[in-house]
Parts: sequence; C-alpha cells; structure tokens
Amino acid sequence: MTAESVLRWGSTLDSVVVYAHGALCSRLARGAVPSDGRVRVTGLPRSLDPGSLRVRVRGASGVRVTEARVEVEAELPRPQAPETSLRECARLRDVYEATRQRRDRQLGVIKEVSALGPVTPARRRDDPHRRTPADAWLELADFVDERLTGLHRRLVELEEELRGAEHALHVATDRLEHESTDAPSAHVETTVCAALTLDGATGPGETDVEVELEYGVPGAVWVPAYRLTHRQGDDGGKLVLRASVAQRTGEDWTGVRIALATADLRRRTDLPRLRSVRIGRSQPAPAPSGWREPPAGLAGLFSGYDAAGPAPMRASEAVAVGGWAGSADDSVDDSLAPPPAPQGYGAPPPPPPPPAPQGYGAHPEPLGGAMPSPAEPGGAQPRARSRSGGRAPAAMAPPAPGAAVSPPPVAGPPEPSSAELDYAALTLAGPDEQGGRRGRLFPGSPSDPVAVEYRRRAETAAMLPLPGQAVRPRESAGSFDHRFDAAARADVPSDGTWHTVTVGEIPVGLRTEYLCVPSVEPVVYSTLALSNATDQALLAGPVEVVVDDEFLLTAALPTLAPGGERRVGLGPAEGIRVTRRTNLHESTAGLRNNTTVLDHHVHVELANRLSRPVTVEVHERVPVTSEPEVRIDERADWTVPEEGDGPDSPAPGTRVWRLDLPAGATAALDGGYAIRIPSGKALAGGNRRS
Repeated sequence: MTAESVLRWGSTLDSVVVYAHGALCSRLARGAVPSDGRVRVTGLPRSLDPGSLRVRVRGASGVRVTEARVEVEAELPRPQAPETSLRECARLRDVYEATRQRRDRQLGVIKEVSALGPVTPARRRDDPHRRTPADAWLELADFVDERLTGLHRRLVELEEELRGAEHALHVATDRLEHESTDAPSAHVETTVCAALTLDGATGPGETDVEVELEYGVPGAVWVPAYRLTHRQGDDGGKLVLRASVAQRTGEDWTGVRIALATADLRRRTDLPRLRSVRIGRSQPAPAPSGWREPPAGLAGLFSGYDAAGPAPMRASEAVAVGGWAGSADDSVDDSLAPPPAPQGYGAPPPPPPPPAPQGYGAHPEPLGGAMPSPAEPGGAQPRARSRSGGRAPAAMAPPAPGAAVSPPPVAGPPEPSSAELDYAALTLAGPDEQGGRRGRLFPGSPSDPVAVEYRRRAETAAMLPLPGQAVRPRESAGSFDHRFDAAARADVPSDGTWHTVTVGEIPVGLRTEYLCVPSVEPVVYSTLALSNATDQALLAGPVEVVVDDEFLLTAALPTLAPGGERRVGLGPAEGIRVTRRTNLHESTAGLRNNTTVLDHHVHVELANRLSRPVTVEVHERVPVTSEPEVRIDERADWTVPEEGDGPDSPAPGTRVWRLDLPAGATAALDGGYAIRIPSGKALAGGNRRS
C-alpha cells in the first residue's frame, strides 16, 4: 500500500508543557478507523524528537494503538498569500525611495528659487549712472518669498511623509527578522507525520476515535515574573504569576493550554549502580556477560527482501536526488542538504566506509575461534606443512611504506564496550545496511541531517538574554520540581523572542512594615512582608509593584518556600523621620582602676507624618567579642533577632526595636551598652567611637 492511499488525519495542537529546557506537546486527531487500521496523522513539527512520540486513544472505544512511528515526507509547498512579509518589505522600500526622491527634488527647487535675485546690467565706461527702480526689487523679493513659503510648506509635508515611510519600513523589516519559523524553507517541503496502526475497530468506517499524540521538542524556555498589586493600609494584596516564554520549535502555539514546569526534560532516568568494594588481592574485573553471538542463518533472513528488487524511493532520498532547491530567504542553509548522488539520477549511493566491528551481536571474534581472513571465502587461511608434519607459518608480505598495520586478533571471549551494553541506546540495523550490519544491534541511532539542523537551530532559544532580574527556573527551584498551569489558553509564536503569558493569581499574605538602620543611614524604608500561603514555592524573578493603582518599581523577588516569608523593599518612606544621637562616657573601675569602662548611650527619635498608623523596626548593633577578658553589658529593652543561614539573616550583634506609631505621633527610644576592657588594652582605631 502506497503512502498516498493511507488515510490522513489532520491534528490540532491542544496543550504544551514547557520545561526548563524543551517542551512536551500534545496534539489531538480524530477520524474514522479504516479497515486496515493504518492512518497518518499530519501536522507534526520538523524539530521533534522521534524517540519521544507517544500515542494513546482517548475514551473507552475498544481501539488500541499497536504501532506508531515518525515518518518524513516530501511534498509541494503550501500556496502562500500574495502579500508575504518579504514582498511587503520590498513594497515599503520602494515607497520610501520614491518619497525620498520627491523630497530631494523639492530641496533642489528650493535651492533654485533661493538663488533668484536682481542682476544689474554691465555699465560701459562712457555711460552715466542709472537709477534702479525700487518697485522692481520689491516685487522680485515678494515673488521669491511667496514662492519659498509654498515650497517649504510642501517640504514639511514631504518630510513627514518620509518619516512615516521610514517607520513603516523599519517595522516591516523587524517583523520579517522576527517572523515565525513555522513556514516552509524550500521549494520541496518536508513534512513530518505519525504513521499509526490501530486495532480493535468493529468495522470499516464505523468506529470514530480520537487519538492523542505526545512528543518532545527542543527550543522552548521560560522564566517566571510577577505583578504585585497592593493598597496602603490593607493587609492583603494580589500577586499574579506571569511567565516570559520563548520558543523556536518550528510551530506556532495558537490557543493552547500552557503549563510551566521547573523539571529538566533531559534529566537522567537510568538507575545508578552501586559497585562493591573488595579488600584483598587485586583481581581483574569480570568481563560483562551481556554479549550474545548472532543467531545462525541471519544472512538468509534477508534473501526474500533482496529478491524483491530495489525498494521504492523514500521522501528523504527524493529530496536528496532532486537537489536542494531553496530560495534566498530560506531558513535552512544549503549545506544542510544531503549530498547529491554522484552517478546521476537513481544511481545507488556509494557504499559507506567499513564500520567498526562492534555492536550487539557483531563482535569481530566469535566465541571459540579467531576472525576469518578476507583473503579466502570461508575464512580458510592457506598454510604450508613442514617436513616434520607440523604447520608452518604462512608467507607474509612486508607492509607497504606508510600503511597501517592492523593488530593481530586476540583470542578469547569478546569484551563489549559500555556503549554496546546500553540496551536502551542500541538500534537495529535495517535491511538496507551494507555488509554484515543487517539485522544486528549497534550503538547510536540514524539521524536525518536536516532534522538535526532544525533541532540545533531550535536550541538557540536557550541562549536568549534573560529579562531584567529574571532567574532560570532550574537555578531557583533547588532540589524540588513544581508545575504551574495557566488559567486560560494563550498564543506563543515560534519567533525566538520573549512573550508574556499570564498563569494565574497566587494567594499571598501581605503586610506593610517600615525598617530603618539609623546608625548607617537616617532614612526609614518601606517594605512589604510577603508570605507564601500555597503548597508550591514562588520562584525567584522580577516583580512589578503597584501601590494604590500607581506603578512604583520593579523589585527582585527571591525564592519563597511554601509557608515562608520574605521582605520586598519599596524604597524610602518620606512621611516618617528618624534621628539618632549617641553619647560616650569613658571611665575606670575596679579596685586599682584596672578596668576601662566605655559607656555608650543611644537615643533614637521617630516621627510619623502619615495619615495612618505604622509599625517601625529600628535596627541597632552591639559589639561582639571573643576575648574572655572583655565584657559587654547591655541596658535597653531591645530584642535579639533569631539567627539564620539565609542571605537576610541578621549579623551577629544586631538588636531590634519594634514599635507601633499612630498617625502624627512621635516616639523616643533609649538604649546603651557598656564595654569593660582591661586598662592595658584598647579598641583598634581608638576607644572614642560611636
């Protein structure tokens, strides 16, 4: 059955899960199952990973999928609209050039009119002086002024028209440069489809089923962003999670359900192996036992295939034989095309270089003997017998100068490499392989060079510069993975630029607090204490803070674990004033005045000029010491904050005053500490310091 007779189903992209690198797409296709159960689902992108295709039947219809594979087909390109981006740019460029030429001609006319002026005739030597009529001079001046006024008015119109044409050309050029990659790239378009075989249909055309195709694609990244709305005086607010998504997968995501995950789509899935530690005499490592000798009669398995004649030309071969016909605006380079056949149309491809004699079931030395020599069919090597009845070594010709001498075969059981024992990565060589590779397992998988280039270009989306204060999700998620589902469907074109997608509203707790460190700076800062009330972490990223319906600033939100609380700074609070005064008194104490006492007194005044009550935290510091002879006595009603390991953990010696200030009220805070040191010692830099 040919590819044209197989029933084709169109598919629609339904949902996308964007991971830290890459995405998992889900397409839906629906149709009636034919009698043979073979259908082709079209619409898959060129950059998909063939090994990631998963297909299932939705609903309890009794139909199941027995086979699913990815196929590449060649077909004529889809008819394009008459007004493409390239033609629009060419049209706007012509408009711009025509407008510029009209402007230049107008400037030339203005220059000619400006040069008009009275010219007096040459006077002979014997002629008397003549009087010039002033009316003629004035009439000429009025004519030039009137003419220049009209010309300059037209010049202003042409300049405005030229600026508009230039702006339109820049916009069209920028749109062309950032155009979606979901477009044909050559005169011969290659499309990707999924060849499915369905089983369990009751009759031809009677079973209408819906299948879901899931596949992975590279070239998709995302970073979180937030928008925080808050009203002063309220204890609550609204935090909206928005994601910046960029993708260059080769297909536009139009009206899809988007989910964002912090997991790595390429993470390892193989289980670690714990090797034993042996104490004793050194022993060689045991040979791996995963190799098996190829079955007998493997060569005769393909006799019927060889007798059937040459296989029909595939789509990729048709593209290679017909040449890589591209245009000037192709998105895939000509160097990506497979090389043409060297012997004309339909000529068989040249044999590949001899493969390395490795592979699962393709070891150079079968068990129990050496490798047969290619000098004689069957591997029999001619040998001469000596007079004593023993075997004499065969005559060996000296190697040619510069020729590589192959090492002698090593007798014994084969030793497969680690790549040959990786069963998940082994690929079964097909009947079209040359030599003794057919029907055997080898490491690696065949890849289409054009598809490899599509995936390589899709990976460039991961190299985009991040938006301001953005952090990649893998760096902020830590050792936990989270998933965020968007509340509504969204559109993300395949243009490799950042697009904002609104995910949803996150319930958070907000509390306005004011913080000051008067010993460093006499300024009170406004902060928002943000608490995470969900069971998911809030990832690090930029947050746009809107207070009382006015945009205030864009701050950096750190990673906030479930139930955690962090402060977000909003800048200085001009309505709250703080002043700080210190006093130091130095004296001696002890029986012999052998102790120096440095008595520090701290006085802080706060004034609330706002129309609402506020809560202010005042941070002070007390010296810390590791000397047993130095003693520090505190006398204040401040508190010692809890120590932590995070970046916002207080420094040793930090003390905190926390008080509530009503609207228009003032408050004074007094505290101090005394440092007792031996008289023979002094503080570095002098004792009299604040």
